[in-house]
Amino acid sequence: MSGIVAAPGTGEPRRHDAFGASGSGDTSGFGGLAEHPPVLHSTPRPFGDTNADTVYDTLERSFPQLADALERVVVDRGELTLHVRRDYLLAVAQSLRDDPGLRFELLSGVSGVDYPDDPTGRRLHAVYHLLSMTWRRRIRVEVAVADADPVVPSVMGVWPTADWHERETFDFFGIVFSGRDGLTRIMMPDDWVGHPQRKDYPLGGVPVDYKGAQVPAPDARRSYS
Repeated sequence: MSGIVAAPGTGEPRRHDAFGASGSGDTSGFGGLAEHPPVLHSTPRPFGDTNADTVYDTLERSFPQLADALERVVVDRGELTLHVRRDYLLAVAQSLRDDPGLRFELLSGVSGVDYPDDPTGRRLHAVYHLLSMTWRRRIRVEVAVADADPVVPSVMGVWPTADWHERETFDFFGIVFSGRDGLTRIMMPDDWVGHPQRKDYPLGGVPVDYKGAQVPAPDARRSYS
């Protein structure tokens, strides 16, 4: 990344742009890219967002252990994210799906994220994207685990659509979803070593299987400096 500046109000560095780009957009689509520091505190209540306040208040009524289950609640740009402790994931998921005032019937995706510098020491995050078709609301649920213990309970029993999404997250990030069958790679070959979307996975220089070609490292392929 090219530029390093202080994040507002923190003094901590954040990165800007990519591939040597500086001061303008570039054809890679990464122009203006900025890495913001993670939000490690809860948004004060009330959130000031009607949907977020309604979802939280309803969940608090239907799930009395909510204070123990949540690490933090973040509302940013109108989007609600519930950071749930791993041991409470299934119970919270059940309430989110079944409570009449919530009705998050659809899990539309499970995303993996790797934060190598996560200050809690839990670099691997599983992010669940939920949709209530009844109330036309969307929220996220996020669970963080350490690389040394990358196990998260599978939510397939609550949302069967999690099946292939959990397999992809396992394949690319190495998060192991317990309590389910068939957790195998879905994109990479079964004998592939490593998880390609982790931040410490080597980039470029991967030999391809035809014409003897070799893909160079990204910084050798494109530069705008």
